[in-house]
This record gives sequence, structure tokens and C-alpha cells, in this order.
Amino acid sequence: MVSPDFDIRPSILVGDTADVFLHRTLSILRGEGLNPHVSMEFSPSRTGIFCGLREVRSLLLKVLPETGIEVWALDEGEEMDANEVALRINAPYSTFGLYETALCGTLSSCSGWAAAARECVDAAGGLPVLAMGARHVHPNVAAVLDYSAVTGGCVSCSTMLGGRLARVTPAGSMPHVLPLLMGDTLAAVEAFDRRMPSEIPRIALVDTFRDEAEEALHVAGAMEDRLRGISIDTASERGGVSVEFVREMRARLDQAGHRRVEIYLSGGFTAEKIREFVQANAPVHGFTVGEYISNAPPNSFTADIHEIDGRPASKRGRIPGQTNNPRLNRII
Repeated sequence: MVSPDFDIRPSILVGDTADVFLHRTLSILRGEGLNPHVSMEFSPSRTGIFCGLREVRSLLLKVLPETGIEVWALDEGEEMDANEVALRINAPYSTFGLYETALCGTLSSCSGWAAAARECVDAAGGLPVLAMGARHVHPNVAAVLDYSAVTGGCVSCSTMLGGRLARVTPAGSMPHVLPLLMGDTLAAVEAFDRRMPSEIPRIALVDTFRDEAEEALHVAGAMEDRLRGISIDTASERGGVSVEFVREMRARLDQAGHRRVEIYLSGGFTAEKIREFVQANAPVHGFTVGEYISNAPPNSFTADIHEIDGRPASKRGRIPGQTNNPRLNRII
């Protein structure tokens, strides 16, 4: 497995982000001269999409010894069941015990984001879904959010670093800022066309100044074949985007001879709302989703010791000994 270049910050490596009782546990074990070889298993609280493994592997490669260890896991992006063992680490406890907090947190957040993305992708029924949730989270995790959304099935994401981690080209047409600052939608689109590389699709945002259909026809007439599509993000104060509204847009574009112009939608889309448009056969070519993915609840992971120096062991309520899961593959 080749891991993307995840940034494992020094604060993580020195344990500044770890629960303090893990520091205290390691201090006590060092004082007692104990460093048992353990088998620790990580499991999700609910069904979902397993995500975060590549970042976890990047961390483990920095802290685990080169010999005498094994790490097993489900594949990145694979469906998982509640309480299924998704990750197992066999190693001396002191080499990785401090990172239990980071390992659980990474898998929990990434799996939650990936599952929400998968819901939207499934609802879209083959239409592309673009992830644009970075503005709803702290910048320290924005790229990981984007990576997780692409792992969940989104065709692309909005940030440069997220695109590098996910190995996709970041996407996005233009913000409302551009036409506002240039004073006119067509002026903004023409400037975009002049200044941006040819491989970037020309997709015009048409809800800034005038009626969306009027603006779309104006831009399409001027841009002709250079225009790939239009993007609609009508404000909720004006009722947002509806199936009927999109059908009207399609009809007006077709009547004016712009049948090749595609329609993309954004603005508060959820899996349920996407499904509504798809089931109604709305003439849409793709969706952009932000908060539904970024605000998804984590799929909380727990970590439990199941063996100590080869002996089955566990806390009450857990079954001692390694849990059999033939779906696990050795990754380290």
C-alpha cells in the first residue's frame, strides 16, 4: 500500500494530542520495567465506510519498530459492519500505545465523512458529486475531509491539498465573489476563460445578479461552444433550487439552441435532496455537497487489547483472544 503524503504533525508524534492517561500509563510501565507485546483491535460503533487507514499507516510507519510487529486492516473505502475488527496492531505496547487517541480519532472522523459522501453518491445514481465542505471545518482537517469524501465516492474535492491526498484534480467553477467584484457575470466568465488553463471546464455561476434563466441564456449566447455548463446556487432566501426550476432552465436553454450546456447544482444539498432530484428525473448533470459531508457525525472507534505476550486477555464484556476476521489484510 502506497500512502499519500499525510502530514503527521510533531504535536501528534510527541503525544500532545493524546489523552493524558496514556502518558501516565506509559510512565508507570517504564518505571515498572514493563513493555508487553500486545494485540490491540479497533472497531467501529456502526456500519459504514472504513476510511483513514492510509493516514493511520503513515503514523504507524513513523513509530513502530521495523521488526517483530504486524498490522492488519480492512481496505481503505471498504464497507464495514458495526463492531467489526477493522484494524489490528500486534506490537510492543510502548511503541504505539500513546497514539491510541490519534488512531481512534482519525478512523472515527474519516469514516464518518466517507459514509456521508457515499450516501450522496448512492443517491445521485451515477451523477457526479463534488465535495466542497472545507469551509465548514477547521483548516487543519480540511484536506483530510476532502480525502475522505473522495474515498467515499465523490469525483473530486475543492482544496488543493485534499486533491493531492486523494490524487484527484480539485474542482470548482467560481465563487460569487468573482462576478460581484467584476460587476457582471459575463465579464467574470470571459475573464475566467481568458485566464484559466483550457483543461478547466468553463462552468458559469448564473445566480448572482439577474434571473438565473436570463443570465444563463446571456452567458451561453456569448460563450457558445466554450461553455461547458452553468452552476446554480440560488440563495435560500429566494427559495433555493427546485426540480421545477431546473426543468424550466433546461427548457429555456434548449429552446435557445444550447442543448449541450450542462446544469450543475449546489447549495444545501443532502442525500435526501439529491435523491428527490434524481427520482424526479430532473435534467441535472451533477451536484456539489458541503455541510452534509463535513457535518457528518464520526463513526466512533474503540480500541481494545485482546492479547498480552501471546495470552488471550480483555476487559470484561470483550472476548479474550484475537477476533477472527478473514477480511483483514496485512499492511505492515
